[in-house]
Amino acid sequence: MTALVRYHAGLLLRSQRWLAPLVLYAAVLGIGVHAGEPVLGALALTAAALLPVTAWAVRICLTQEPPAARAVVAAAAGRGRGHLAALLTGAGGAVLAGGAAVGAVVAVTDTRGVGASAAVTAGLLGATECALVGAAVGALASRPFLKATGWSLAALVLGALLALVAPGSPARHAVTVLTTGSGAGVLTGLLPSGAGALVLAAAVAALARRATARLE
Repeated sequence: MTALVRYHAGLLLRSQRWLAPLVLYAAVLGIGVHAGEPVLGALALTAAALLPVTAWAVRICLTQEPPAARAVVAAAAGRGRGHLAALLTGAGGAVLAGGAAVGAVVAVTDTRGVGASAAVTAGLLGATECALVGAAVGALASRPFLKATGWSLAALVLGALLALVAPGSPARHAVTVLTTGSGAGVLTGLLPSGAGALVLAAAVAALARRATARLE
């Protein structure tokens, strides 16, 4: 699996298709985060913005491979494993971007009442939870579930929006906790949504892998 992830990461870096979601993420944070503002509110925006960015990155990784190359990977490692590796590549890259953003946000905002270390931990938890939900959205809006580009992009946008506003969504819960929480209670409040986001992402990944493997 490590070799497959490295392969997909190499494809992504060479294609430069990662630039668009990364620039979008940086632009949203550059506009929405202000120096000296309360850290938790800024971290809520950091986590929320990462969800659609992750969904976009996952879709890029799931669709970037040329058909001939995909056939070779399928013959060598199986379609299911190749699909899962692409999903992990997109999600992993987004998590790294989110982690860097959390560090930058904590450095420029007001951490009084929370503490820098607690703020970083809460920010990383919230960002990871939103990234997991975003990865699930990206996987469901891509092949093998949706192959037509138009329908895929529409589902991606709608799915990301619903994931942020729908009651019971782990991402919505994480953003709400960051927005309204204070002190050490934020970390405790993020744990339930973290478990839910992990279960959701794992279930969707397993479903996508199984559906792709059936094509073999």
